[in-house]
Amino acid sequence: MTKIKEGYKNEKEIFLEHIQKAGLRRTAQRDLILEIFLKTEEHLTSEDLYWLVQKQDPSVGHTTVYRTLKLLTEAGLAREVRFGDNKTYYEHHYNHEHHDHLICTECGKVVEFFSPEIEAMQDATAHKFGFVPTHHSLRLWGICEDCQQTTHESHPSMASGAQPRVRVKTVVGS
Repeated sequence: MTKIKEGYKNEKEIFLEHIQKAGLRRTAQRDLILEIFLKTEEHLTSEDLYWLVQKQDPSVGHTTVYRTLKLLTEAGLAREVRFGDNKTYYEHHYNHEHHDHLICTECGKVVEFFSPEIEAMQDATAHKFGFVPTHHSLRLWGICEDCQQTTHESHPSMASGAQPRVRVKTVVGS
């Protein structure tokens, strides 16, 4: 058994147990989709993953990829995230530390970060109002350092009260 396959042993067991509980069977296509998703440490849309899977097996349909991503999410292996560009992205969830996101509205760069101070403030605020937090998502939109240096004109996304227009970089389209 290769190092990569051993590294995903827990994830594969979790996925297999989940699909069996759902009354589904293990298939070579689901295994391939799982393997490619686990190898890709990027934020992926179902379309991104579909194109990556197509490179290895053109017979896998988009619906199979989408449904498998939903199963991965239900199993706790993937997490849905949205960055404001009307797309749903998936990122690794199992055995990955909680983090939040900075999103550049100019180039689409996504930066993951963790802040103990923000976490403490969220917990204190929840406690103040009698909430027990179960999960949260923090997304900050702005202009990354590279775009600030290359664009010296005013940024219309900064002046508008509307939701920012975002074009997130993808694995396939990068």
